[in-house]
Amino acid sequence: MTAQCSMYWTLTWYDQYPYLILMNSLIPALLAGNSVILKPSPQTPTIVEHIHDIFSEAGLPDKVIQYFHCGSISRLESVARAPQIKLICFTGSVAGGLQVQRAAADRVAPIGLELGGKDPSYIREDVDVQWAAEEIVDGAVFNSGQSCCSVERVYVAEKVHDEFISAVQRVLKGYKLGDPFDPSTNVGPVVSQRSVETIKAHVTDALLKGAIDSTPANETFDFPPPNGNYVKPTLLTNVTHDMDVMNDETFGPVIPVMRVGNDEEAIRLMNDSEFGLTASIWTKDVAKGEELAEQVEAGTVFINRCDFPSPVSPNGRHWTVALTRSRTLRGRVGRTLARVSR
Repeated sequence: MTAQCSMYWTLTWYDQYPYLILMNSLIPALLAGNSVILKPSPQTPTIVEHIHDIFSEAGLPDKVIQYFHCGSISRLESVARAPQIKLICFTGSVAGGLQVQRAAADRVAPIGLELGGKDPSYIREDVDVQWAAEEIVDGAVFNSGQSCCSVERVYVAEKVHDEFISAVQRVLKGYKLGDPFDPSTNVGPVVSQRSVETIKAHVTDALLKGAIDSTPANETFDFPPPNGNYVKPTLLTNVTHDMDVMNDETFGPVIPVMRVGNDEEAIRLMNDSEFGLTASIWTKDVAKGEELAEQVEAGTVFINRCDFPSPVSPNGRHWTVALTRSRTLRGRVGRTLARVSR
């Protein structure tokens, strides 16, 4: 059996990390001999035009890469149902993925979905607490928390819980929320007002249900620039799984921390989610960390690191996360058609 280039149109659309995520689908599709139609997010509409021009200048034949802008569901459905389209790829929210799935529901065509995350981290009691706090804050707040692989839930061993919270507060005191063009800025705005509302709604829900806002005093958090979709990094303690912030994708700079009594409780809570993109375990005992990682239901489980993209790392276990492993060899072979020659 050999993998044959499919030589058909691939329809790709996405709504986050417009350059990087696009490459995950575009380059393998082109290498497999496909032509590609790109549909960008309305929030980053010009990216596809730049990509098209770059490949044209490099000598790619005309119309191998095409693109279109569209906000109409009926038009999207008509394109997805076109017989020339043999593969559909989407990266973005769960809601967006379901929309894509429905658009192609009445035909037989592979659909690659890379969707949301609610990625957990477990801090064991043997860890270097200050170092772990620095890494977790970075993993949760980097890019204003707007990464499907960002840390969105933190479980901390009871013995070091209070020390960890104090360490996270020290780290956050040194962060600066502000203009992303200022080199001293750590945290910039989120992508839209809608994102601001979602993030704040998660925080409000948690506080109403008993969570504590343990964010340290930071002048830049209290007085961000007047114009822009700014959300302060927020440290929440005393959280539970009854809160939206521990169940639904927040996609913002929020660090909810929950105290756990032992490894078993931590693993159970890490797996108590419909998502399963990445996870991380923080410990000096790497062998024990690897043992625990085998019990975590996620496509990628890191030991002592987080939010690290790798071309050999698969994504996801649940339908709410992924129906392909786009960055892996398995995902790239999916851009071809298998054929048996006798």
